[in-house]
Amino acid sequence: MPTPEELQKISTQVRRDVIRMVNGAASGHPGGSLGVADFLTVLYFAIMRPDHAQFTMNGKNEDIFFLSNGHVCPAWYSVLARYGFFPLPELGTLRKLGARLQGHPSTMEHLPGIRIASGSLGQGLSVSIGAAIAKKMNGDKHLVYTLCGDGELQEGQNWEALMFAAAKKIDNLIAVIDYNGKQIDGPTEKVLPMGSLRAKFEAFGWEVTDMNGNDIPDILRVLNAVKSMTGKGKPNMIIMHTHMGFGVDFMMDKHEWHGVPPTNEQALNALGQLQETLGDY
Repeated sequence: MPTPEELQKISTQVRRDVIRMVNGAASGHPGGSLGVADFLTVLYFAIMRPDHAQFTMNGKNEDIFFLSNGHVCPAWYSVLARYGFFPLPELGTLRKLGARLQGHPSTMEHLPGIRIASGSLGQGLSVSIGAAIAKKMNGDKHLVYTLCGDGELQEGQNWEALMFAAAKKIDNLIAVIDYNGKQIDGPTEKVLPMGSLRAKFEAFGWEVTDMNGNDIPDILRVLNAVKSMTGKGKPNMIIMHTHMGFGVDFMMDKHEWHGVPPTNEQALNALGQLQETLGDY
């Protein structure tokens, strides 16, 4: 099991990958990707620890993950490659014509680690509930994890899914909200205020836990604690507080970096703030 220090080295390298990938493609979403790098690193390398050599689409007898806010896939691609799902140099093909690493995850390209196409926001939670039900029907005791964006909660389908999961006692599901308060058009509070997410989720019948998504020891602590809360008749929600653009000072907490690639000069600046720890692809 990696130590918190080792996990930090991986997540820092993931952030370097994100900057280089999005800069190289001259297109993509760096802000949210940088914000979720710690979470995805911990989830794969310390919590789920899937067998990358035996990837199956049905995910039987293993924990599985669905990315709902598909635009942050550069961080996910990096974690998958560094975990061993596909060759590391392939990260350099992000958004290239005919590449498996599309701008949003795609199953059409048969990229190992990807089970659904995502990026049409609001759908991931529903898919995750379906997968969790399938595990229950198959007698599979493993868990389903999903990551959704906070701006994504403005899609009504999420609230139908939230209501359904509680009513049907989907207690083998851990959903995580990337709560950075930013979306492409500005702060979520200005685009469409959502009030207290905790109060809403609790009112819908979910167990709710807060987590600092940019602090690896806290991510480890909370994910392990919430795992122990599964199987008790209620679905679990983690409100994960993150900073958009975390790790790069000129991107931090700025919604403008939701979907804008850094220039070559900006990329060099960003990489200067992120120490190379495991070797670039």
